[in-house]
Amino acid sequence: MSSCGPTNPRRKPKRAKSSPKMFGRGLPFIVRLQRESERKGRETMNAQGLTPILNVSDIAASFAWFEKWGWRKLWDWTHPSGDAQGKPTFGAVGSGCCEIFLCQGGQGGRGRGANVATFGPEGDQTADQGAWMSVWVEDVDAVHKECVAAGLDVTFPPTNMPWNVREMHLRHPDGHVFRVGRGLEEE
Repeated sequence: MSSCGPTNPRRKPKRAKSSPKMFGRGLPFIVRLQRESERKGRETMNAQGLTPILNVSDIAASFAWFEKWGWRKLWDWTHPSGDAQGKPTFGAVGSGCCEIFLCQGGQGGRGRGANVATFGPEGDQTADQGAWMSVWVEDVDAVHKECVAAGLDVTFPPTNMPWNVREMHLRHPDGHVFRVGRGLEEE
């Protein structure tokens, strides 16, 4: 199996009492549920991957933004009709085994809110009109340090959350928010 196979990117987080029962169990838990369902004779949809598509206002600027964060441009596509004056309007960025599609001017919503923070006492989770996604990493604090050094918009600093995840929030210029996290070790 490749390194992109069904593994939990978080290390066995302890489930908080208020957490949903499946939270923190990762793909091995989901695979067990699927196998149980198949043994009971029920059909189960078997997704092989998931790629979010973000609506961006400027694909070239978005490629540059993701590169500041440590992602790499994987490919771009220009419509053959030349509607975009020969410039790409669709493409992808990647990091590790993860890929995100970018679509200039379509396929979803976007819009940066006036909020400065996304969580906490002054935070507003509803102001941004883009997508929210969780990105699991080995070291949230190291990612935070790199994001600050690159001048990226960190809207929530690394914090140990009650659901046993250390996370920070990073906002794309078009209002997409990335919850960058790692499960906390059980004590």
